[in-house]
Amino acid sequence: MSEQFVSVSAQGDGVATLTLDNPGKKNALSIAVRDQVSSALDALAVDAAVRVVVITGAGDIFSSGFDLAEFGSTDPVVRQALWPSSDRFHHTVLRFPLPTIAAVNGPAIAGGFDLATLCDIRVAADTATFTHPEQRFADVLYQPLRELVGGAAARYLTLSGRTVDATEALRLGLVSAVLPRHELAAAAHELALDIARGPRDALMRTKAKALRRTGIEVGTPTLAM
Repeated sequence: MSEQFVSVSAQGDGVATLTLDNPGKKNALSIAVRDQVSSALDALAVDAAVRVVVITGAGDIFSSGFDLAEFGSTDPVVRQALWPSSDRFHHTVLRFPLPTIAAVNGPAIAGGFDLATLCDIRVAADTATFTHPEQRFADVLYQPLRELVGGAAARYLTLSGRTVDATEALRLGLVSAVLPRHELAAAAHELALDIARGPRDALMRTKAKALRRTGIEVGTPTLAM
């Protein structure tokens, strides 16, 4: 059995929490982690008891982004999985049919920053930071950030690689709230409970309408019986 780097918990209140659970590797988004996130979200999408998903990280870092060591690997298995895993991960998070909340518990770096922007709502610990250091050597995922903060701010952040702290992220509209780190999990869950009071099908329709405005279509999952 492969090692699990993602955990999912639910308390029967319509809210599921998906945790990147590899703090020793700074919750890096390796192929294994990306695939486990994608598979977990696929399962949650068809779970009739779930209305909202909170995504967070274990430890004091949300995610340090993609595992760069894999990009330098000569292993043909790694090379073959690298980009399909990335595409599946991005599309699965973005097109997830239910509301998602990123509870950003610390630095969100590169692909970790992208993961936060691909969620519908972001709340952050006061220790959170956001940065795109990969602008020095690779393309940066631009469009989801532009939808949040506008073109001028998105170009500034993606082209400069500048680090934004939680206070500035709130000012830019990147996050909806900033809280002491020890209060973040409870606050994110309380927000999720507020959203989960809505009917599941109505939440899905609202999410689909919001995504269609950005040119993205979301399929309707078949509910698990």
